[in-house]
Formats: sequence, C-alpha cells, structure tokens
Amino acid sequence: MAKEIRVTLSATGIVNPQGKFEVLAMTAGEGHGWVFGEAVLQDSLDIWDGVECFVEHAGWFGGRKLKDLGGVCRKPFWSEEDKGIRLELKTMGPSGDIVAELGRQILAEEEPKPKVGFSADVLFKAKGRKVTDILRVLDLSLVFNPARGGAFVRVMNSINPKLHKEVVKMSKKKKKENEQAAANEEEGGNNSQEGSETQEQLQLDREAIQELQGKQEESIRLADEAKEARVVRVGMCAYLLESGLAASSLPPAMREHVRKQFDGEVFTPAELDTAIEDARGLVSELSGSGSVKGPQISGMFSTADQLQAAVDDMLNARRDEGSESLKTAKLSGIKELYMMMTGDRNLYGGYYPHHIQLATTANFTGLVKNALNKIVADTWEELGKAGYNWWYRVTTQEHFETLNTITGVLVGTVGTLPAVAEGGEYTELKIGDSPETADFQKYGGYIPLTLELIDRDNTRKLSLYPRELAKAGIRRVSGLVAAVFSGNSGIGPTLADTGALFNATAVATEGGHLNLLTTALASAEWEVVSTAVYSQPMLVAGETGYFGQGDAMALDPRFCLVPRELRLTAMKILYPEWENNSNIHSENLQRGAMGDVVVVPEWTDVTNWAAAVDPNLVPGIVVCERFGMLPEVFIAGDELSPAVFMNDEHRIKVRHFVAVLVQDFRPLHKSNVAG
Repeated sequence: MAKEIRVTLSATGIVNPQGKFEVLAMTAGEGHGWVFGEAVLQDSLDIWDGVECFVEHAGWFGGRKLKDLGGVCRKPFWSEEDKGIRLELKTMGPSGDIVAELGRQILAEEEPKPKVGFSADVLFKAKGRKVTDILRVLDLSLVFNPARGGAFVRVMNSINPKLHKEVVKMSKKKKKENEQAAANEEEGGNNSQEGSETQEQLQLDREAIQELQGKQEESIRLADEAKEARVVRVGMCAYLLESGLAASSLPPAMREHVRKQFDGEVFTPAELDTAIEDARGLVSELSGSGSVKGPQISGMFSTADQLQAAVDDMLNARRDEGSESLKTAKLSGIKELYMMMTGDRNLYGGYYPHHIQLATTANFTGLVKNALNKIVADTWEELGKAGYNWWYRVTTQEHFETLNTITGVLVGTVGTLPAVAEGGEYTELKIGDSPETADFQKYGGYIPLTLELIDRDNTRKLSLYPRELAKAGIRRVSGLVAAVFSGNSGIGPTLADTGALFNATAVATEGGHLNLLTTALASAEWEVVSTAVYSQPMLVAGETGYFGQGDAMALDPRFCLVPRELRLTAMKILYPEWENNSNIHSENLQRGAMGDVVVVPEWTDVTNWAAAVDPNLVPGIVVCERFGMLPEVFIAGDELSPAVFMNDEHRIKVRHFVAVLVQDFRPLHKSNVAG
C-alpha cells in the first residue's frame, strides 16, 4: 500500500517522465507594440493544434534544430478566466525532458519564481498596430521573460492549480505516515484504521480530478459554441454595415473611413448609428466652412519608404527626394535584407512568406533594383562630367515609342520664299528630304548575383555592379557617335546618296558633300573649315539639277572635336586667353565667340579633327533611344528560374536600346591629316 501512495502522490508528473501540461499559450493585450484582441485569438484556435514547442526562439538566419524540440501542442481552447488560449503540451523530443522538468519545478515551487514562460512566433495581418488576423503559428517557444502571457498552468491529470500545493503537502504527510506504519508492521503492529483513511483520501483526490476534467471539457465545448456564434454575428454585422453605409448619403471617402472602423468586428446597431451621425457632422462642418485650416501635414512615409531608404544607404545610393531626413534602422548587409524580404533561410533562391515577420508591399528584387538604377543614373552623370557626355553637345537626342526603322528629317532646306505676282500661282518649293535611316540595336548583358555572394554578405561588391553597368552604357553610346567620324578609315558611313559622309566632291555632284580636308589644326585652318561649313547650301533636294542649289546655310561651326592630344592646340585657337604668344591684343574681343572644344575619348588618331554646327540649329547626328537614354537594370530570379535552379544565382541584367542616325552632312566637317 505504501508503494502505491508514493507513485501516485509524490512529485506531480513522475508517472509520465516526459509529461503533459496545460499551458497558457497567449493572452489578449499588447506585445512588441502589436495589440492582440480577444476575438482575434478566439478565431485562431484551430491553427494552434499541432504546433511544435521548442526551447528558445530560432535565430533570424537559421532554421529550427531537432535538438531544440521540446514537445507538441494539442487541444487548444479559449480560457475566459485568462482571456487567452490554453492548450495541452505533450513534451517529447531531445529537449522534452528539459521542458517537463522545468514545468514541474515551476508549478511546485513557491514565490518568487523565475520569469520563464512561453512565447509564440506568429504570422499575422494588422491595421495600424491592431492585429486583425493570425495567419499561422510558426512555433511555441519556452523562453525567459515571454512577451505575451505564456505560462505553465498545471500538470495534466493532476488537481487544479489552487489545490496543487495542498496535494503536495498531503502527499508528503501520507508518505511519512505510511513509513511509520511500515515500521510498526516490522514490530508486529498493523494500524488498519490509518490504511483505510489513506484509501479514502485517495478516492477523494480522484473524484476532484475527474470533476476538474469535466469542467475543462465543458469549457472547450462552450468555446466552440462561442466561436460559431461569433462567425454568425460577424456576418450579420457585415450586412448591417453595408446597408447602413448605403443609406447614409456620406461621401465615398467618409464611407470608407466608417467602414474601416467596423469591418470584421462585432458591433451593435446603436454603435453604427452613432459613427454615421458623427461622420455626417464632420462632413457638414468641413463643407460648411468652405475651407479647412490647420497645420500642413507632410513627410508621411510607409514601411516600404523606410526600407528603400535603408537599402539606398546600404548600397551608397542617392535617397529618393523627400526621404533625405527619414530615420531608418541600418542594414548590416545584403544578407540581412535578402533573408528579411524573402524568408529564404536555407538559400534555396525562393520566397517563403511563413518565415517573414515584416508586413510590407515591398520586395527584395524591387528594393535592390530601385537602388541600382539610381546608382546607374548618378554614375552616368558623374562620367558625363568627366568627359563621356561629349556627344550630348554635338548631337540631338530623341525618344521613340516603337522600335521601327528611324527616318531622318532635314532642317533648313528652303532658302527664301519666292515672290508671287498678283493673281499668279504659287510655285512648289523644293524641300530637301533626308533619305537616311537607322535601326535600333539592343545592347546589354548580365552580372550574376550568386547566393554565395549573398551568404558572404559581399555588399560592397554589389554596390560596384551598377557603376560598371553605367560606365559600359555611356561608353557604348560615346563609341557609336565617335565612330560616325572615325569609321571607314575616317570618312564615316556611306549615305543614301552613295557618297561617304565626309568627302571632297562638290556638292553640285550627286553624293558630293565637300566637307573633307587634310590639313592640320591651326588658327588659319579653323577659319578655312568655318568658311566651308558656312557656305553649305540650304536647298539639297536629291534630284538632278538641284544638287547643291540654294543659298548658303550661313552658320559657323560651334564645336571643334579633337583627340586628347590636340586639346591644348584647340583651346589656344578658340579660347584666346589660353594663347601664350606675345603681342596678343584681341582676346577680349574674341572671348566666347570662336566656339567650344570637345574632346572625343575614343579617337586614337592624334592628328585628325572635326567641326560641327550647334545641333539646336541644324542637327546632323541624332542619338535615338527607346526606353530611356540610360541603361535599364533588372533583377531576374526566383525558385523557378533556370539560373537559380542550375547556377544558384540571381541575374542583374542591363538592357539598352539605342540607334545613331546621321541625317545631314552639312553641319559636319572632317580633317584627316596625313600621318
């Protein structure tokens, strides 16, 4: 008999070493800045069944480990007394003994007790700080100082918590009495009355346990009924809400404001009527006054804005206008951003929303792409200042809406209007038409953003990628325009009139352009070239009898194009203040009147040079773009992408559609100096 008493009534839970506990998993209230209401918790009861219990929370970049498994949750029900969710915790796994033993000790010990309890890792939706729906319970962790109400309640199959201490005291007392009874038996005595009393006490304990279990089952049944009733009430309230708003005559924006207050909630008709009347009063007051006076509200930022600013800072990109003063948490690197936005803790290359705890519409690809495009734009501008935008000055840039073949248009082809006699007929004007065409060419490539680079957190390397892309893009356009002058052994492309862009044939001959010389750059030679350009005809109709006909264009060249080796020579010619010869008296008269020097980085011939009229007056070369003058940056890659599957890499792709059209030879001149 003494043995039976020791097994049943000593430390509660020794019967099952792993143990079953009733656990308070989560209570209504505020945790980590989020407000969890009773209704939201009640609606989530079903998804708590089967949730694993672990010892301590998982780290951000690592998944759960088997050694931390401490049990599994079952039979969740609503506790009106606690205003929270209770459930049965069956301890098991490598850490099951830790959870069971700690639970028994906490329930057995008197105050004070350590701040140990349960913390749930949940995925949810929210409006503002108010949680509206719990989507998934990721796990329940035994932690120190839990955020939202988790605690051991009792060992399953034991008496309720208020009787627990009494049972333990009684157990110790009975143990001592039975040890004394055993000693008496050895001496030949047998106290049958004490044994009978012990049996009676055990029976009373069993009855108390059965009564408590019956109450728990009743509580679960009532919770289920309450949940079903609430679903019906929410549906009825939704119908009442829409009917009331439809009959309210409120403006659409105000109806939406009232709807957000009651959407998904249980309310009374009186509460809805009061809200609608308050809204009517507000609308009447605002519209009656004719204007709203008050402080101007600005600087409103969303979570996506904050994330974009943080990514811009991480990659050393320029922030969006207006967000310069926005305070954000600093990202440690590309790895933290990738894990935070994709939930891809194991670097599979996919998107795992159940591991994401940040509610935002932004995504990893969009955030990084925006930052990289801004770096491309800024680097393009910096390289332009360094000299690679020289072609902006001597060409016209145009945007096109399709990739169709581009046709040139001549400017300045009609000299003067002829006189028309009274009653006489108007004569047809011979207008020059450019038959020149050009086709768009697509340029681009990609740079791999490997998962190894992400895992190594090589943020600096990623920030250098867009700078390389910008450099490659602007140098491509620079090279295309430079080739107009240097291609085909320095005489440029062949035009539709069968003549090379630069030739010494008279303009009166078909294909003749008279815009090619062979003398070195000097002050006198610049004047010769300027005169030749000035004399180019305005009317250049491509018909026999009209070649080269028309008044002089009468425009001097604005730009002198030279290789780097001739820059100083050109400056001394066009900028008299650079001349260092003696007896220079004309610099003040000539300052700014001679033209501008343009250095072409791609030219390798150190003696050849060219001249060009201001393209705003007569455009000779047109740089055409389809989707923007700057290259576009894209990031391609998900778990279904072949590159991710085969190569473990996302791809930073750059795409650039450009075309260079030579539509008029008249504003251009070339001097190919014999070596």
